Amino acid sequence: MDGVEKMTMKQAKEEMACLKKVFNDVRLLEGGQIKEDCHCFQCESENINYSSCTAEKAYSTKQPAIKFEFINGEAYQIFARYVEIDEHPYIMEMIRKLDDGMVIDVEGFEEVIKKFSLHKSMYYDPLTGAYNRRYWEDQISHYHGTAGVAFIDIDDLKLYNDTLGHQGGDACLQAVVRTILQNIRKSDYLIRYGGDEFLLLLPNVSASIFAAKLRTIQERISTTIVPDYENIKLSVSIGGAMLYEGNIKDVVAHADKLMYYAKSYKNTVTMEEDVELENRPQEKRVRPLVLIVDDNEMNRDILSEMLDQDYRIIEAEDGEKAIALLAQYGTQISLVLLDIVMPKKDGFAVLAKMNQEHWIDDIPVMMISSADSIQFIRKSYEYGASDYISRPFDINTVRQRVFNIIKLFTKQRRLSQIVTAQIHEKEKNNDMMISILSQAIGYKSGETGVHIRHINKLTELLLGQLSKITSQYKLTWNDQSLIATASALHDIGKIGIDEKILNKPGKLTKEEFEIMKTHTIIGADIIKSLDKYQDNKLVKVSYEICRWHHERWDGKGYPDGLVGDAIPISAQVVALADVYDALVSKRCYKDAFTHDKAITMILNGECGAFNPLILQGLKEIQSIIRTEYQKW
Repeated sequence: MDGVEKMTMKQAKEEMACLKKVFNDVRLLEGGQIKEDCHCFQCESENINYSSCTAEKAYSTKQPAIKFEFINGEAYQIFARYVEIDEHPYIMEMIRKLDDGMVIDVEGFEEVIKKFSLHKSMYYDPLTGAYNRRYWEDQISHYHGTAGVAFIDIDDLKLYNDTLGHQGGDACLQAVVRTILQNIRKSDYLIRYGGDEFLLLLPNVSASIFAAKLRTIQERISTTIVPDYENIKLSVSIGGAMLYEGNIKDVVAHADKLMYYAKSYKNTVTMEEDVELENRPQEKRVRPLVLIVDDNEMNRDILSEMLDQDYRIIEAEDGEKAIALLAQYGTQISLVLLDIVMPKKDGFAVLAKMNQEHWIDDIPVMMISSADSIQFIRKSYEYGASDYISRPFDINTVRQRVFNIIKLFTKQRRLSQIVTAQIHEKEKNNDMMISILSQAIGYKSGETGVHIRHINKLTELLLGQLSKITSQYKLTWNDQSLIATASALHDIGKIGIDEKILNKPGKLTKEEFEIMKTHTIIGADIIKSLDKYQDNKLVKVSYEICRWHHERWDGKGYPDGLVGDAIPISAQVVALADVYDALVSKRCYKDAFTHDKAITMILNGECGAFNPLILQGLKEIQSIIRTEYQKW
């Protein structure tokens, strides 16, 4: 048999019990015991130390050894097999009395071992190393005695499989099992019961120790790092119940129910004493929050009565109140049930505001109205509604469609969190390298890392506000992030400008200013020289910012005199951020202006012309800038 076999003492004893179906006797000999004073079968039987002792031979070669012996007139075939149990060397010795000419050769011996070795494949899950479902059916389902029984489910494993592929899902399974095995005894049993479900049996434990152990496992798994998938945040839902007497299958079924209750919260342990499933009041559950918007009180009451057993309900009698509640609760709201015809602001006005504020991206809307015209239905979907139901409606249909929409958006949110975490990890590395480079530029130009950080944060704020004011530039979250990241390179071209000009304390001469202006071209050329990465979006945005962040809305900027939206929006926003920070910062050639003075100068056009929409955004968030600026 090739390689050294490794197992736990519990596995060894189970295997020996199976091998006794073939051999007359099976026993273990410690390695050190054999080396010092052999106690193998033939040595002990005749009280003689044999030079050809099978146990000693197997121990020294780490290979199976076989020998025939006549002891007290009987013929025996003796097998010795080297194994490592709990990382210590042992010889597993098997003795078979020969009768009717029955002899097992080496190949036959290996076949016997393969057939009866539990740890090879019969009862073990090949992916995780935990026991498999067959082991439960054959060995544990008839268990009697005191034990803690737990069902463990890996939260969102299907989501990880769908987004990362089965290789990522397998890595999650292996990490969870590894963590559990590290936190239980060798006498405990971990069984892979289903795809992402595990059964854990802890014999002879008290209820308090069992509960503490399950919570330790849950906490340890939540901090486990999955190799090659560091962004995954593992969690498990665990249900635990004690077995004292009776059928273990009933206790397993009860633990399964407790696990499903825990799964409604996720990353939670639920024990028998934590919850009475049959009698637990619904109000204690954390239920999804639904906003019902309708000017008719009777309609609101009907919908509320339909849903209040499974959902928390808040109500608004008109569009204005609905918008206020959306602003107050945000993504705590799982669904909006929205009427169309209402006073003050109708349903379409609410949808328009949700689009403007990008709430519609995270909060689904179901339109419910007695107006069932094709135009209304089409307009609702165009504005981003997820569903449309006409009155009168069927109660069960409404309940099911509400459930389906909330479930779908919950999965989408979790998927978005996973993808966002992966993007953040990649961008963190980009940000780090860009920060190092921009810091190096700052040492030459006299600008500090603080200036670069200010530009980054100001750009983020201005882009966020601009996307609320208008959808003209179609700025996605990813676009905004890329522009803010690339803003750190806006003055990279200054690396090619003489330090005497860069750090001159007084006003630059006309000739010196013309040289200074070339930093935009130099920076763009540096970015353009990265031939291999020209199709990369970050490189494209960096080029735009480097070359055109001194252009002005009226065409009086440099280097190309671009007018209006011929200037890329990335360069427009960074230009304004750069001007504001320059005004409020002390430089070698000027003192710092106050925040109010800087805002006034920019809005009055004293620093050049800027996009009116960006100026509007600056004006709307000027108090935020004042508050946050010192924190940066």
